[in-house]
Amino acid sequence: MPAQIIDGKKLATQLQGEIATEVSRLSSSKGIVPGLVAVLVGNNEASKVYVRNKELACKKAGFLAEQHHLPETTSETELLQLIDQLNRDAKVHGILVQLPLPKHIDEQKILRSIDPKKDVDGFHPVNMGNLLIGQPSMVPCTPLGIMRMIESIGYRLEGKEAIVVGRSNIVGKPIALLLMQQNATVTIAHSKTANLPEKIGRADVVVAALGRPEVIRGEWIKPGALVIDVGINRLPDGKLKGDVDFTGASQRAAYITPVPGGVGPMTITMLLWNTLQAAKL
Repeated sequence: MPAQIIDGKKLATQLQGEIATEVSRLSSSKGIVPGLVAVLVGNNEASKVYVRNKELACKKAGFLAEQHHLPETTSETELLQLIDQLNRDAKVHGILVQLPLPKHIDEQKILRSIDPKKDVDGFHPVNMGNLLIGQPSMVPCTPLGIMRMIESIGYRLEGKEAIVVGRSNIVGKPIALLLMQQNATVTIAHSKTANLPEKIGRADVVVAALGRPEVIRGEWIKPGALVIDVGINRLPDGKLKGDVDFTGASQRAAYITPVPGGVGPMTITMLLWNTLQAAKL
């Protein structure tokens, strides 16, 4: 029997509606309107699209949304000065610096300069550290969105074998921690992992975040597994493919996320969610 599709677009629309209602309530009861500022340095086309989509979603939910688009030649010092100014601005609840940054700017130095309470991407070492020790923190948006998707189908993670394929700070490591918090037994695999098909074949839950089109074959998936595909890979013909062979995997899995329309829309929604939480604080 084919897998049940977890529709990220539908869930994101529902959650964005709930966020908009909460924003309206916050504004009328406390006079607070969540404010998100995106900072974009240079002319990376993909980054421009991401920032524009984030800005549109913010405005639709009733947020104050602002964008600082700086030239490629912006110095590290100038960028740090802007972030310092935003850190001190009470109307700004969330600061998002779109990555990647130009090569002459130290990404980690910039991310560390953001006030952890305004770090709605959840990348600051303080927020990452809090996540590691299980304390409340800003959680990176994609992993947070994945957890909401799993919750939406009523799936219980306790006692399940999970494998996370990919070890990035943005997805792989934080999603592994969140799965462990729900009492799943987690393996982290990556491009150097030996016997990957065998390890995936034992997993009840597969989170694919390697960034390679259809690298995970359908026949590797354990029958009845939950498959979350984080990959968004653009092929030469312009089509988008995930990290998982969707056609093959959907014949074996019980639940699967599509690409596009799966994890992607949830990432932007969780950015709104994090900004709303920051405004409430």
